[in-house]
Amino acid sequence: MRISTPAFLKFIFNFTGMIKRSIEKDFIESLRLFPVTGVIGPRQVGKTTLVKSITYKVPFIYLDLERNSDLNKLSDPELFFSQNLDKTIILDEIHHLPSLFPIIRAMVDEDRRPGRFVILGSAAPTLLLQSTESLAGRINYLEMTPLNLLEISDVDQTNSLWINGGFPEPFLSTENSFSHIWYRNFVNSYIQRDLPQYGLPAEPRQTRQLMMMIANAQGGPLNYSAYSKALGLSNPTVKTYMSFLIEAFLLRELPSWHVNLKKRLVKSPKLYYRDTGMLHYLTGIQSMNDLFGNILLGSSWEAFVINQAASVLPQDCELYYYRTQDGAEIDLLIRRGNQWLSAVEIKFSLTPKISKGTFLAMDDLGIEHLHVVIPKEDSYPIAKNVTVVGIVKFLKELESLS
Repeated sequence: MRISTPAFLKFIFNFTGMIKRSIEKDFIESLRLFPVTGVIGPRQVGKTTLVKSITYKVPFIYLDLERNSDLNKLSDPELFFSQNLDKTIILDEIHHLPSLFPIIRAMVDEDRRPGRFVILGSAAPTLLLQSTESLAGRINYLEMTPLNLLEISDVDQTNSLWINGGFPEPFLSTENSFSHIWYRNFVNSYIQRDLPQYGLPAEPRQTRQLMMMIANAQGGPLNYSAYSKALGLSNPTVKTYMSFLIEAFLLRELPSWHVNLKKRLVKSPKLYYRDTGMLHYLTGIQSMNDLFGNILLGSSWEAFVINQAASVLPQDCELYYYRTQDGAEIDLLIRRGNQWLSAVEIKFSLTPKISKGTFLAMDDLGIEHLHVVIPKEDSYPIAKNVTVVGIVKFLKELESLS
C-alpha cells in the first residue's frame, strides 16, 4: 500500500526520534552544567528533534524564530523571559533575532542556573557573532552532525549512508527519487535564502557554480587561484565565499600539518563536503553504480571516512593531513593536545597497498601505528605497525577515545 506524503513524513519523524544520537549524552550534561547550551549544525540534521526528545527537569518552551507567531511572543523578550523563569526556553534559528543575545546575557547574569536557555543555529558561532561576544563564559556549544554508522547500528547500511548521506530524511527514505529531490531543495534553500541571510555577498548563480566546482575537485589541496580564474573573482573574494560555506557546515576544511618540520611541505588545506549525499547530488551521482563508474569514487570514500571519524570524536580533537613535495603522505591525522591519537590511510580497496611515502610520513611525524580504513569489515596487519580495518571497527576505536 502506498503511504501518503504526510503519513510518510510523520513516519520519518517518529523513526528519527528512535535513533539515539551520539550528541545526546553531551547535550544532557551541558544542560546540567551551563546556563545556555548552543546546538549548532546544518539545517535538517535533527537539532529540533533532539532538543524536543529530551526529558527536562523543568518544563520547556520551544520557539521557532522562523514563525511569525513565535516572533510575536518576543515583541518584549525581557518580559517574556521574566514570566517564564521556571522553564527552559528553546530558541530555534536564533540568527533571525540577534538582538536576543544581549538580553539572554543579562538574564543569565542575574541568575546563572544551568539549563535556562537552549539556542539552535545552522551556522558556526563565527557567523553568529553576537552570541560569541555576548555569551562568552555562559554558553557551551555542541555541534550536531549528520548520522553516523554507530548511531544507526547497522553495518549493512554503510553503502546507503555513504550514497544518500546522513541527513535523516533522505537516508531513511525508501523512494529512489526522494533523495535527489530533497537535496535539490536543500541546496536551493541554502543558496537562495540561508547563506544570503548570514551575509554572503555572492549572487546565487556564483554560489552554485562555486559549490559545483568544489564538489568536482574536493579532496585535493586547495588552489584559490584556479577558482578565482574560473569565476572571474579575486582571491580574497573566493576565500570569503568559501568561508561562508565552511561556517554554514556545508564544507569541512582539513588543514595540512606543517609545524616545525624542515621539509618542503604542501601547506594548502583540503576541502571536503561534510555530507556525501550533498556531494553526490552536486555531481549527478544517484546510485552506487554511478559512483563506481565515477572519477570521484576515491575522494568520495575519503570524505565519508573523514566525516564519520569527525562525528564520533571528542570536540577538542583536531584533524589534519600531511603531505610533502617528495610524496610522503598520510590522509588523516587526529591530534589532541600535543599527542597523535590516530593516523589513517583511506583506501577504497579490499587489497590495499601502502606506499613508501606513507612509511616516510610515519617516520617524519613519529607515528607509531597506522590504520588503513577499507570498505569491508575486516581487521588484519599488513606491515609492522600497520593494520587494515573496516570503517565501523575504526569508528568504535575512535569513540572509545572519549
